[in-house]
Formats: sequence, C-alpha cells, structure tokens
Amino acid sequence: MVASKLIRFSEGCRKATFIKRYKRFTVEALLDGEVVGIHTNNTGSMLGLLREGREIYISPASNPARKLKWTLEMTRLAGTWVGVNTITPNRILELAFNAEVLSELEGYTAVRREAKVGGSRLDALFTDESGERPDLWVECKNVTLVEDEVACFPDAQTERGRKHLKELMGIAAKGSRVALFFFIQRSDGSCFGPADFIDPQYAELFYQAVDAGVEVWPYVADIDESGIGISHKLGVVSS
Repeated sequence: MVASKLIRFSEGCRKATFIKRYKRFTVEALLDGEVVGIHTNNTGSMLGLLREGREIYISPASNPARKLKWTLEMTRLAGTWVGVNTITPNRILELAFNAEVLSELEGYTAVRREAKVGGSRLDALFTDESGERPDLWVECKNVTLVEDEVACFPDAQTERGRKHLKELMGIAAKGSRVALFFFIQRSDGSCFGPADFIDPQYAELFYQAVDAGVEVWPYVADIDESGIGISHKLGVVSS
C-alpha cells in the first residue's frame, strides 16, 4: 500500500548542512553560508544520523516570533532521507484514519488525541459510536534506526517506553484493544524488532506485551522532499 502524501512539506523548506547537536532540542547547521540554530523535537540519540557535513532538511517555524526559525525534519543517510520529527507519527496516524488508509482502523468513527488512561496519557483513543468494536488505544513511536535490515526501536534506553508497554498490557487485560504504531521514517528496513542491543528490558517487555494481546503495527514511511505518506507494513521479528 502506498497512500498519497498525508503530510505535505511547505515550499519554504530548505536543505542545509549539519554541523553539530549542542543542546537537547537544538542543532547547528550551515544555511546559505551562515551558521543557524535549528529546533529538533527528537530527544532520542538519532544514532548514526547526525554527522558533521551531512545534508539535512528543515522547515520554517509556523510562529515567526519563535527564537529558532527552523525545525529539523529529515537527515540524509546513504542517499535516503530519514525523518526525525517525532510529532510526525501522531499526525500520520490521525491523517491515515481520516483518509481511511489503515485497515486496522476500519469501522472506527472517532479519534481523541492525548487520551487519559489511569495516571497517563496515550497518543490516541479510537472509538466506534455503534458500539460494535471495543475501544482502541494506540501509542505512537518514531523509528529511525535500522541494523542489519531490521528497523529497531528504541535508539536509546527508554524508561518512558517501558512504562508505556506496561500500561498497554494493563489496558489489554481489561478487554480493550491496544496497539503500538511504529512509524519507520526510512525505507531500508525489511522487518521490525525491538532493539535488544540497546534496551534489553524494553525488548523483554515488548514480547510480553505481544503475548498479552498488544498489537504491533510497524509501517514504513513514503518520505521525500514533497512530504510523508504510508508505504507498507513490516513483519515483526519473533522473540
């Protein structure tokens, strides 16, 4: 399945040259011969993606008063764009629902973002007004790491990610439908699996979650300088 682009980049997007990452939310790049600060919302390691001299793709800030006038969207790796904006998976999921391009969401009639469950909030809650389908809770994850053709998550130790897995298992045990939407913003992975070489605890909990009924949706992005859509779904590596 290749849906049309669900997110379109603005005409104001530019290419720049990465210099360094010097704060959690800031990178430096060379744009038109000038060193500029660029906002990144990706707090992960972006392992293997941020190297000096690498080409990056940046979008203009929607708020002209913002201190950092640009946002990091993609970085070039071996001739391929890799999307690093962590807001993208949430946006793509909702847009895919509205466009009716994900079979997993068929029959659901409404979505609520940042839905509260217990003491936490999950990315989306899908409901069916007819009552024929159980509530569907979905947590979104951005995937930028590929090792030996396996798209992997996470790219750094993630206490928050482990917490989410435990919460999802708890919800599944109460009869709701629960899923993890892994949006893989690069095209060179042939299957998906948890990064046990980075966070073995997460990997162990991941397979416990699968056994507990948590669905796993690893979808590859259709990504280029025009925008982002959904390409195809990957299989999951067995434990």
